[in-house]
Amino acid sequence: MSNATARNVPLVVARLPGVLIDLFPGAPRRVELPASTVKEMIDGLDARWPGMRDRICDSRPAIRRHMNVFLDGERATLETRLAPGTEVFVLTAISGG
Repeated sequence: MSNATARNVPLVVARLPGVLIDLFPGAPRRVELPASTVKEMIDGLDARWPGMRDRICDSRPAIRRHMNVFLDGERATLETRLAPGTEVFVLTAISGG
């Protein structure tokens, strides 16, 4: 994304889980980036830390079953629109017996 394009897109805040931080050294837990959809946000994360998209999304493309993306307490999809300043939480699913 060019700087000119980035200026026209609202900034959102991505909150990343520790498992992604561990896999991508230098990635912070909180990232501000321009995005108007969850897909654009994930693309922006992948541009900064190549391979991150593959950890969040599968080949359909869709958010992986063991990952959850939430905003305003609701589960999001790749098509979910983001308002300026939105905080998006990327979480790993917890399973157990």
